[in-house]
Amino acid sequence: MPRALITGVTGQDGLYLAELLIAKGYEVFGLVRGQNNPRVPRVKQIVPSVRLLDGDLRDLPSLISALDAAQPDEVYNLGAVSFVGMSWQQAELTSEITGIGVLRMLEAIQIHTRNEMGRVRFYQASSSEMFGKVREIPQTEATPFHPRSPYGVAKVFGHFMTVNYRESYGAHACSGILFNHESPRRGHEFVTRKVTRGVARIALGLQDRITLGNLEARRDWGFAGDYVEAMWLMLQQTEPDDYVIATGVTHSVRDLLDVAFHRVGIGDWDRHVVQDPRLFRPAEVDLLVGDASKARSLLGWKPRSEFRSLVETMVDADLAAATREMHSPGRSPDDVVRQAGGAG
Repeated sequence: MPRALITGVTGQDGLYLAELLIAKGYEVFGLVRGQNNPRVPRVKQIVPSVRLLDGDLRDLPSLISALDAAQPDEVYNLGAVSFVGMSWQQAELTSEITGIGVLRMLEAIQIHTRNEMGRVRFYQASSSEMFGKVREIPQTEATPFHPRSPYGVAKVFGHFMTVNYRESYGAHACSGILFNHESPRRGHEFVTRKVTRGVARIALGLQDRITLGNLEARRDWGFAGDYVEAMWLMLQQTEPDDYVIATGVTHSVRDLLDVAFHRVGIGDWDRHVVQDPRLFRPAEVDLLVGDASKARSLLGWKPRSEFRSLVETMVDADLAAATREMHSPGRSPDDVVRQAGGAG
């Protein structure tokens, strides 16, 4: 039975990846910072067979201990401070976990394997945010990086550190340069989930508007469940390498709003959406769209979900969740509105 260790197992990608690996017969271990982590119950509900280990990407000894306990064949480093908008307010923390945390995990593997790093295959979650102010359209593995946020800068550090350990120590280390990928498990703070959750609550009369930043920003959005398969495929290759994972199709935030509101029968959404200049990024990334030709050719990977069906699935899931809240014992609609943060 192959064994895998996932950092960031409590997040969207970690949960989908754990499900995939378990279905493939893996014994899966998940790294969490403290068993009192509020997201632990979610992991136990969705993937109860995952064995949770204490560890922190800011603490090298804890990573070594987790590796010694799990004895993994594969390590998937998904842990990060991943909300781009907050990275300007938490630049040091973002750099410490999202950037230097990659170095610590690679160093922990080197220590765990006693300098035989090739025995443990390593996946690093790189990001399309590394391209930032893009030099070409679409972006490929050869496109130069120009990150426009502390998050993007930290991801570039982690990416090149992964390359360095591969070239310096013979690590079987891969980076997946994943473009935006979403699902009903996406955090509420991300724009896709903020929109689909807000639309669902507007449809149910629980709020009347959504407050957003730049509606013109364009992204290449795919389904997280498709993208974790690409992660696994990378580590099954004989030679480690880096791959862009994307749909190759770009949509604006306005397109996102069109599809989401149409799903609940609202055609004219202008009165429900407020733009707040405070939500604009200090340095905007206007257009990201990836060319995943290399992954298609060498991994045999391609996305199965398209944008409209993804957004509709997310809206439907948020409608169901909000409806359950409304009808839960001892809760009134006012309670649900207050939990949602009022009318905004």
